[in-house]
Amino acid sequence: MAKPIAHWQGKWALVTGASAGIGKALAEELAAGGANLVLTARRRERLEELARTLSTTHKIRAEVFVADLAKLAAPPEILAFTRAKNIHVDLLVNNAGFGAYGEFATSDLPRQLEMIQVNCAAVVHLTHLFLPGMIERRSGDILILASTASFQAVPYITTYAATKAFDLSFAEGLAEEVKPHGIRVCALCPGSTESEFHEVANQADLPALRTKRETAEKVARTGLEALAAGRSYVISGARNYLGAQSQRFVPRGVVTSIAAKMFRPRGNT
Repeated sequence: MAKPIAHWQGKWALVTGASAGIGKALAEELAAGGANLVLTARRRERLEELARTLSTTHKIRAEVFVADLAKLAAPPEILAFTRAKNIHVDLLVNNAGFGAYGEFATSDLPRQLEMIQVNCAAVVHLTHLFLPGMIERRSGDILILASTASFQAVPYITTYAATKAFDLSFAEGLAEEVKPHGIRVCALCPGSTESEFHEVANQADLPALRTKRETAEKVARTGLEALAAGRSYVISGARNYLGAQSQRFVPRGVVTSIAAKMFRPRGNT
């Protein structure tokens, strides 16, 4: 069994979307390494159960704050919570996000706009709120969940892929900006992962995603190791890495056409 990542031992990590999937796995990995946690998501019962389990098992502190990042007020409320608890966040994990599958023209517009809010705006908002404290202390780390969909347009998950392209670009640019302050930023780019993501996005039975999925635990470890190593992005999984990198040598239109065939809903020609 791999050793826990102890880089953040005794420090505070804030994990968004911590109630399931990669967010939960990140929280578990950090707790195993001795990090204290602020866990936030929409589902209180899951957060409280996770906090109890991790604090008991690993003898760390775990605080819970229920928040919906689709709401503009959520990021300032999270900051206010940490300040009231006198918590200095040393690691910000912008994990919360979701996708939606189907034709854009007939999709639910509020859901599309909510996706942009959670996947992009909330990431920028939280980062802008917690970064000044890190700069002042001249230390801190930020992990941003992107995707292998960050590297090309993907029809039928068009908005989701665009939000993840934003996350990757934001992370890479910010990483270079804050490097002189002793702060590291990394974009974690997983491919298909064992989590609730595909069910939420209504794409659980999509043939293109029936390949072997990585575990959330493996993805979480890959991201934390890359962040600790000072990398500005990491693609989880050798197969995903080859797929994301090889498409750079193919015309963008061809890549998009192939993706459309893979993701086209059944019955559409």
